[in-house]
Amino acid sequence: MKINKQIHRDGQEATKIFDNRSLKMDYRTLEPILEKGMVVLDVGCGTGSISKDIANAIGQSGNVIGIDTSKNFIESGKESYKAIQNLELIHCDLFEFQTSQKFDLITAARTLQWLSNPKEALLKMKSLLKPNGKISILDYNHTTIEWNPEPPTSMKNFYKTFLKWRRDAGMNNAIADTLPNLMKETGLVDIEKINSDEHYEKYRTDFKSKVGIWSNVAGSKQMVEDGYLDDDLRLKAIEDYNNWVKHQAISMTMKLNEVRGTLPVVL
Repeated sequence: MKINKQIHRDGQEATKIFDNRSLKMDYRTLEPILEKGMVVLDVGCGTGSISKDIANAIGQSGNVIGIDTSKNFIESGKESYKAIQNLELIHCDLFEFQTSQKFDLITAARTLQWLSNPKEALLKMKSLLKPNGKISILDYNHTTIEWNPEPPTSMKNFYKTFLKWRRDAGMNNAIADTLPNLMKETGLVDIEKINSDEHYEKYRTDFKSKVGIWSNVAGSKQMVEDGYLDDDLRLKAIEDYNNWVKHQAISMTMKLNEVRGTLPVVL
């Protein structure tokens, strides 16, 4: 799938993050368009935690295939969700995925943000759709994150470097807001952009784990290895941010959109 970097996908902590996701909490806007009997492809499915919820929603008359470039995630998901008969998880890159099957719906949650070629990915997905089939992409605009109050300077500097590192690797930091144009360029129609912001406040039981995601991101040494960051500064950002989350943080909002497009029927 030509994912440039895998800073978000390293180790057991990443597996735990994927396992804790659900359709209702982490792809809530998709639920209203799911129908019994659908055939669905979930691109970048991680461990398949959302895929399995889609499979349950469309029933045994439907079928879900989830694909991901991480073998560890797929193996974990196969074990966790082996009882779900209408779910198949495959270790595969999108561009290498071959099937004669056509899909009613293709989804990709928080995946295109990591690609240097999102338009090509959309074109590949489009080629796998049935006429009148839909593509649904859920993704971020990382340039508009909101913290209350402002996090420590060390984390703000880390985050600024994170955006530059992504941008230099060809990733689109604002893909949530550029997706409608990309879908239009690929020939999809009836394009919709639906706000799906992730907003976390201190009263939530999962507040520390959700807001603390940036400590997990800083836990990777990828940017240090790539020459973007001094390791001491990375460690200071983690320490300062964890202290901020514990004692000062009130809320965080990550800007997120679901963008849908439909393959027109050619008469």
